[in-house]
Amino acid sequence: MGEKFATKSVHFTSKTSGEIASKVTPIYQTSAFKFNDLEDIERFYQGEKDYLYSRVGNPNTDELGSAVAQLEEAPAGIATSSGLSAILIGILSVTKAGDHVIASTDIYGGTYELFARELANFGIEVSFIDFTDQEAIKTGIQTNTKLLYSESITNPLLRVENMEQLVHLAKQNNLYTMIDNTFATPYLLQPYHSGIDLVVHSATKYLGGHSDVTAGVLVGDADLLAKAKTKVVNIGTTLSPFEAWLTCRGLKTLDVRMERQVKNAQALADAFVTHPAVSKVYYPTHASKKGNGAIVSIDLSGKCDIEKFFRSLDWVKIVPTLAGVETTVSYPRTTSHRALPIEVQEELAITEGLVRISVGIEDSADIIGAFEQAIIKAKYE
Repeated sequence: MGEKFATKSVHFTSKTSGEIASKVTPIYQTSAFKFNDLEDIERFYQGEKDYLYSRVGNPNTDELGSAVAQLEEAPAGIATSSGLSAILIGILSVTKAGDHVIASTDIYGGTYELFARELANFGIEVSFIDFTDQEAIKTGIQTNTKLLYSESITNPLLRVENMEQLVHLAKQNNLYTMIDNTFATPYLLQPYHSGIDLVVHSATKYLGGHSDVTAGVLVGDADLLAKAKTKVVNIGTTLSPFEAWLTCRGLKTLDVRMERQVKNAQALADAFVTHPAVSKVYYPTHASKKGNGAIVSIDLSGKCDIEKFFRSLDWVKIVPTLAGVETTVSYPRTTSHRALPIEVQEELAITEGLVRISVGIEDSADIIGAFEQAIIKAKYE
């Protein structure tokens, strides 16, 4: 197989032999696998057979985990039922009751809620710190700190994490690192190459790419992923075979989709920079040699009636998610970051006028035109 990303994203399916040699991996839509006798069952437990029960393992979920690990150039990967479950599994693989996690303040609202409300039930303490302040992170490290957690490109204000700096600090203090790479995807960034221990994806987003699956993937070193696999099995965060199959199908077009979406996002961001009704544009610079991502966030505070803006978007759909082939918008204050206290929202610049745009594969002129018309209709006189 070729070594280039575009080739690897298509050719992760193994060649098969036998009476029925399907070009595409079949959907193993089964809850369990059959055995010939008791000795045959024992062969599974001795490692001589691969599959027993789909909660424990399935060819489709294994293919997805392996494919994403291959694209991230990490040794191992596992699929889970959602991006948030993949984050939880990653956390539980490197921490236990009594441990402490330091997370960046500017992360996805669902992750914030998981960390702030649920991890305490596992006996795990979390501190939220501004990761642009290295001294603040150093000060926040405790004797029981085990993990530094952030996002490669943060949600929704699109700060690019300095992963090399984060890894350096972690190694100095014998800590694990974990990065959510959902916004960048391995097309733009491969955090494992920077020394990150665990890389997580909401495969619901760009990896699947068509807004028709809910899935997560965790990749990293084989020993950590072996622990993670045990957690997936025991906690029950297994992905269904069909969802895994759909995600693998979407994964084969990741390269071409991202190339187009990144190009369109750059054009949209450039159009907004000089727009008189846009108070601020959030879009990365120098995130990757391949571009800066397919998400653009804008602040319309004081310039437009935000409700009228959303009502005036014509063909652009309003949805609480991102990364499909269609251009969509969301309102972080009442969707993705709704769980954050208002004072935290304000501190992070998640304002009443903040709009997060997931740029699709349409013609860039049509995308720009749709937003310009909505702004004209919603602009204060």
